Amino acid sequence: MLNVHRSTYYKHLRRQPSPRQRENVEIRKKILTLYAGSDKRLGAKKMKLCLAREYCVTVSEGRVYRLMKEMKLPKMSTVKPPKAAKADKEDAGACQNLLAQQFNQKAPNLVWVSDFTYVKVAGRFYYICAIIDLYARKVIACRVSAKIDRFLAIDTLRDAVRLRGVSKGVLFHTDRGCQFTSADFRKLIDELGMVQSFSAKGYPYDNAVMECFFKYLKKEELNRRSFQSVEQLKQSLVSYISGYYNPVRPHSHNHGLPPNQAESIFFQNFTCPLY
Repeated sequence: MLNVHRSTYYKHLRRQPSPRQRENVEIRKKILTLYAGSDKRLGAKKMKLCLAREYCVTVSEGRVYRLMKEMKLPKMSTVKPPKAAKADKEDAGACQNLLAQQFNQKAPNLVWVSDFTYVKVAGRFYYICAIIDLYARKVIACRVSAKIDRFLAIDTLRDAVRLRGVSKGVLFHTDRGCQFTSADFRKLIDELGMVQSFSAKGYPYDNAVMECFFKYLKKEELNRRSFQSVEQLKQSLVSYISGYYNPVRPHSHNHGLPPNQAESIFFQNFTCPLY
């Protein structure tokens, strides 16, 4: 049925392992013993040395490698395993993501987003905190400080509230930085009647609008200049934000309109002011 010659069939039945195959079987047993005893730490190079030392078996490194590969022995992982998840503030509902990437808002003063970035000035870093209203992507506050602390976040938020004249009911979305989760900042949020929202831990896409603004701020302004004083940095920020980004720069979200014009059109179309 299989078109196999009778002699070939009986030769197969009587066939005995070759000396090389029998030797490989014994070497595999020794390799497995050494491999298990080393907690999977031995590769072909060190396995060759251990075979010679423990069993006086002298074989080439290539042969050891082929035998280990045939045995499908898993390689030792050199990557540190991730830490086990543990319950923290977010599980208790203290850091909820209320925005949930709903970046397109129907009116101004519904959602503000904020974050920090940094720039080098005269050999040291200074930190920028900015706040954007999501409706027209308008920058409504921006401050610079030598320290990236809760006071920088607090002062920037106070500036935004003074400029907009409203705070109650505004959703304020940030990452989970210690500045925004501090007791002082949360106390201010409560006093202003605002609602706080946080990005998922280690997930910048939840605050993509803010990240995008900082990207273009550096590309179009900060990275093109060398600052020798913090005053120069502040002047540069005012020039970019108040002189270009808000009043002039076309924004795709606003169908090509700059943020100031997009907000102005909104208030012209709605007689009931939000401020």
